[in-house]
Amino acid sequence: MSLVDPNQGMSKSTSNSSLSPRTKAPAPFLSKTYALLEEGEEGAETADGSKKIVSWNAEGTGFVVWSLAEFSELTLPRYFKHNNFSSFIRQLNTYGFKKTSSKRWEFKHEKFQRGCKHILVEITRKKTETSVFPAFLKASDEDDQINAKVEENINRQTLMEENENLRREKVELQTQIAQFKALEIKLLDCLAQHMGNTNHKERRLC
Repeated sequence: MSLVDPNQGMSKSTSNSSLSPRTKAPAPFLSKTYALLEEGEEGAETADGSKKIVSWNAEGTGFVVWSLAEFSELTLPRYFKHNNFSSFIRQLNTYGFKKTSSKRWEFKHEKFQRGCKHILVEITRKKTETSVFPAFLKASDEDDQINAKVEENINRQTLMEENENLRREKVELQTQIAQFKALEIKLLDCLAQHMGNTNHKERRLC
């Protein structure tokens, strides 16, 4: 008669109970958005000291897209394989982010904060709301509004840059004019001095 080790069954049950369930991961969109912000924090300021393309706000409770054009052309393709800013905003809305400023593109979510990557898993997609309008019509209308705002902001930014360039050119031209005037005065002084010396010599000869 063989003896059964009573600890054998216990070890099996213990090993099975020690297996932890699969860790829940945040949505890829949230992870990528958080990653691009973390990369921006680690990177240095631009060479000319200008603002970053996108960064956390001062409190770390949200993030700000400072340059729509560069964010769409450079950042989005690296992380999301597209350059559609309106699509990015629509994804933010899907996860409950709110635009919190009328003067800049700042977005917040109570569980999307700097240094709190572990709570991203608690952010879930909003349930679709029933509407009498077809979904594609709502999306199209939202896209038109967002694209109009994006285009308006890009145009405003372009005009500001052009105005700044014109202001610099004006200062440079004023500096050059002042230099030319100073040179003109010196030439006139030299000419007057030369004419005076010539007249003086003629009088002595007479």
